[in-house]
Amino acid sequence: MNGVFITFEGPDGAGKTTILGMVAERLQNVLVTREPGGIDIAEQIRRVILAKENTAMDPRTEALLYAAARRQHLAERVKPALEEGKIVLCDRFVDSSLAYQGYARGLGIEEVWSINQFAIENMLPELTVYFDIEPEMGLQRINKNKGREINRLDLEKLEFHQKVREGYHILMERFPDRIVKIDASGAIDEVFERTLELVQTKLAEKKPAL
Repeated sequence: MNGVFITFEGPDGAGKTTILGMVAERLQNVLVTREPGGIDIAEQIRRVILAKENTAMDPRTEALLYAAARRQHLAERVKPALEEGKIVLCDRFVDSSLAYQGYARGLGIEEVWSINQFAIENMLPELTVYFDIEPEMGLQRINKNKGREINRLDLEKLEFHQKVREGYHILMERFPDRIVKIDASGAIDEVFERTLELVQTKLAEKKPAL
């Protein structure tokens, strides 16, 4: 594939979606997408997963639904874009499942990794930008942002969000060559500039030598 696959990860309220949009504005030939969602079937699954009334959802059901949405999104949108040589910026990918369902839900990172291997067929991003923030600050940002979608995961207790962050830190140790941490607690312009630098460096590495 000639394109470049870059994902943005982080706990709720880290600002990754905002920064992703800002980075996309500075690039050409870029596809911006998200998980779960990005295409019709996956968006339908997203509505089921994140509906606030679905509090009875079993953690394994949740993990399987995420993997199903991921597979459809990958096959229908991400792979074709990469084959066309586009830069794909994706708001969340498999690392979210490993941190949220694997670690925070207690299903096990290896168990959730296993079902996602079936979904992604060993396809991983070339760069994952991880936006790190204290859960308390992330939740404060969510509460202040009146226009933001409030979903089922936002209603979890602080302990859950703390575990999500711990999960991401474990993943950073597991994939040090792919996942790069950015301190998301600072000013948005600083976070943006650091992120743009990371993305541009990765893109420069991909350019063929003349």
